[in-house]
Amino acid sequence: MYRLSIVRPVLAVVACLFVAAAVRAAPTAAYNFSPVNQYNLQVSAAFWNPIIRYVSQKSGVKLNLKLGRTSADTTSYVLTREVDFAFTNHLFSPDRARLGWTVFGRRDAPPVRAQIVVPADSSVLTLAQLAGETVAFPGPEAMIAYKVAYAQLQRRNIPVDVIFAGNMDAAFTQLFAGKATAVGANSQLVQNYQGRERKTFRVLWSSEPFNDLALMASPRVPADAVRAVAQAFFGMDKDPEGRRILAAAAELVHAQAPISFVAAGDADYASYRAFYADAPLNLR
Repeated sequence: MYRLSIVRPVLAVVACLFVAAAVRAAPTAAYNFSPVNQYNLQVSAAFWNPIIRYVSQKSGVKLNLKLGRTSADTTSYVLTREVDFAFTNHLFSPDRARLGWTVFGRRDAPPVRAQIVVPADSSVLTLAQLAGETVAFPGPEAMIAYKVAYAQLQRRNIPVDVIFAGNMDAAFTQLFAGKATAVGANSQLVQNYQGRERKTFRVLWSSEPFNDLALMASPRVPADAVRAVAQAFFGMDKDPEGRRILAAAAELVHAQAPISFVAAGDADYASYRAFYADAPLNLR
């Protein structure tokens, strides 16, 4: 009996050591964050990497930036369940709404509009003049710049030769290289590109306004992790370090206003659902 009484405490201590070692060895949960490619790949990475590092540090939730080569590639990560957080407006169609992603925030920026633009010195003055011409778009997933803009051309029965450039910057490059007559674009990115590249545009058409892209979370992410990430995003402009990072991001893309993030919900994206309700079938 005496010998057993010694063995039991020793075994208990050994078991505790094993549990403690297992706890120390357990990997911290990490989540992939995918923002749609609004700029070229280098600018997109330079814009988002400091923001993601800040949010990871402040929230205690490890985020990894996951960018595809094109916006369509990046959205495919969402659809194949390879990412957990996104900055996107590609998930509001009826089919994708069933995936269960939820809106928790957005960039605090004026609404954006779909636009069809040409160089300021172009001889094209009306949409009708684009019939039979080449029009560049970022990609088939671009909600504002492609789906809304191209729907307008279809509704007016203006046939065009569609080319996909991969991102908005590449579409503008095609335009100014003479490989496209016009571009379907996002008004915010038109303004940013003008500031960065000193190019000027003529706007042939603008849509009704849509809220800027949404910060969204997969239903797989625990609610407490979503809350922590959301609060880190919303607090950036109130913290000196966060403000410095946001100011650098705004300077990088020549944003027209300071960048910050605010809370948002599904109701803020009703205009997207309204578009899908009567969009041409090939764009839903």
